[in-house]
Amino acid sequence: MTVGTILMLLAGLAALGGGGDVLVRGASGLAKALGIPPLVVGLTVVSFATSAPELAVTLQAAVEGNPGIAIGNVVGSNIANILLILGICAVLLPLAVRVQMIRIDIPVMVVFAVATLLLALDGSISRLDGGLLVLALVGYTAVTVVVARRRQEQQVAPARVGAAPASPWVALGLVAVGVALLVVGARLLVGGATEIASAFGVSDLVIGLTVVSVGTSLPELAASLVAAARGERDLAVGNVVGSCLFNVGAVLGITGLVVSGGVPVAPAAVRLDIPIMIAASLVLIPVAFTGLAIARWEGGLFVAYYAAYVVYVLLAAAEHDAVTPFSGVMLSFVIPITALWLALLVAYEIGLRRGRRRASPPT
Repeated sequence: MTVGTILMLLAGLAALGGGGDVLVRGASGLAKALGIPPLVVGLTVVSFATSAPELAVTLQAAVEGNPGIAIGNVVGSNIANILLILGICAVLLPLAVRVQMIRIDIPVMVVFAVATLLLALDGSISRLDGGLLVLALVGYTAVTVVVARRRQEQQVAPARVGAAPASPWVALGLVAVGVALLVVGARLLVGGATEIASAFGVSDLVIGLTVVSVGTSLPELAASLVAAARGERDLAVGNVVGSCLFNVGAVLGITGLVVSGGVPVAPAAVRLDIPIMIAASLVLIPVAFTGLAIARWEGGLFVAYYAAYVVYVLLAAAEHDAVTPFSGVMLSFVIPITALWLALLVAYEIGLRRGRRRASPPT
């Protein structure tokens, strides 16, 4: 490990922090200039921008004749976005979730995840599959923006008094600068971490499953952390959900369109990784529903689940003897207990809401 490697790490961290701050400032200004709620900007502009590394890596792999990496990149990034990124953000600062997220956006994310599994059952994502994914994403984005603009106009129409909003072009410029800093910062940090891992004799498999996979999600982490710290919690949660949608609809969809013959899907991904992506998406619904927030202890549980997933993948790749007992504990104890806990939590929340309605005086 050299001084240059340490400087690379520090420069990467600085670029991520600065890029996240500039991106959130630009996104907030864009929301005000266009009359769109910050949540919608997080679901569209910010999430699409922070997913640029995934798109670049996947397209580059497809052009170089390795389109199969698209599945691992998309699925791994989505699992990391939900369990790791949201988990870390919630541990540091509990995240608020709007009703729209629970009723519309998170269920749409679940639908995209299930669609990935269904389309991959035949062993590939064909050009037709890719086209359908891209069209679905375009339709979702268009409906989201149009509905948000109508709601915003109805809310602010009676009182349009005050200073004029900032120029949308200035806000877009800030977004572009923020994205560039995030991409550069992610590359520097991944490069430095890879050099350190190699210096300590860590295998390429471990580097790929940890440093590289998480590295492409660093822009989402930086943007979400800065957004939460600045009070833009809609941007923080919307960024993650929107990034998951973009990864499936655009990254996987565009790759399916570009690659002749489709994107190959390994049987292991259909059996394990894609179902885990679906499960992570489903778990987010009851967690967000209870109290319309993701609490610190829930974020800690998300991070623990991600750690367990990475451990299992590493053990399975190494064909370690501990794979069988580890998976047995997860399947027979941890997952059932979690399902029961979620069901009880939702039932308790529903009971609380019914009690409040009965206690509230009639109008």
